[in-house]
Amino acid sequence: MSARKTREAATGGLRAPSFIAGMAPQTKGIALLLLALMMFALMDAAAKTLGARYHTGQVVWARFAVNAVVLALIFRTRLPRLIKSRQPGMQFWRALTQILTVTLFFLSIRYIGLAEAAALTDVNPVLITLGAALFLGERLGPRRLAGIAVAFCGAMIILRPGAGVMHPAALLALAAAFTYSAGALLTRALRGDSVATSMLWSALVGTAICSLALPFLWQPIAAADLWLFIGMGLLGTAAQGLLIRAFSIAEAGALAPFGYMGLVFSSLWGFLFFGQLPDRWTVLGAVVIVAAGLYVWQREAQLARAKARAER
Repeated sequence: MSARKTREAATGGLRAPSFIAGMAPQTKGIALLLLALMMFALMDAAAKTLGARYHTGQVVWARFAVNAVVLALIFRTRLPRLIKSRQPGMQFWRALTQILTVTLFFLSIRYIGLAEAAALTDVNPVLITLGAALFLGERLGPRRLAGIAVAFCGAMIILRPGAGVMHPAALLALAAAFTYSAGALLTRALRGDSVATSMLWSALVGTAICSLALPFLWQPIAAADLWLFIGMGLLGTAAQGLLIRAFSIAEAGALAPFGYMGLVFSSLWGFLFFGQLPDRWTVLGAVVIVAAGLYVWQREAQLARAKARAER
């Protein structure tokens, strides 16, 4: 099987938009990542708008339900085969972490700005590093520990505990970073399932679990809001596909520094749609978190290169 076909099999046949297709692989991957982050932030803006008028559980349900419908249509001819997992238990728990992440984040942005919530969830790269050491046996040296400690200092600058200036809902965004990191670690531990299988499990399990609560919190949807519910789900699905495609064609190390652009997009949409700009403490905390994340990423890259040289 050719390298191209192998990549397409792993990603379920997801392809880059035509206007990006002619770029070099690394450049293409970065462009796809930035497009995905812009769409994720726009999805969050739609969720914040809907959260002011509907129960958060209903908004979360729509996010997963539209995702499930779109994926079922995309993979309709291969659905019975792709839905089979070699590790169904692991897939279930991974999907559960994603439900928790979306729910916690959507709850938080009902009360705080998109930029504040995004800045707090950006501690997840260092949390993943910590979790990999605790649960996957990866080495955790003093430099990685320093990066983790600095990232949490950045989070505390944003939260300013005891000052009484940050809404308690900010803690929900921080909790979302923990559940996201747990899901990432479960993804690392998965073996034998394609990305398409993981996407389907996340969407279908998320829809099924959220549907159990739906009768107790359902509110009639105004005709003017229907497009916003559908658009939110479509944005999440498209962004997820672009993100997977980005990591399938470019090296993770080349993409990692650009992951923090999501914070820029969240600030942009927060300002354009809600007139919210992060205060100086949020900006300072975000800079500290991003610096810590980039430091940890650089350290990971150095260790990876050293390991590659040793294996030659």
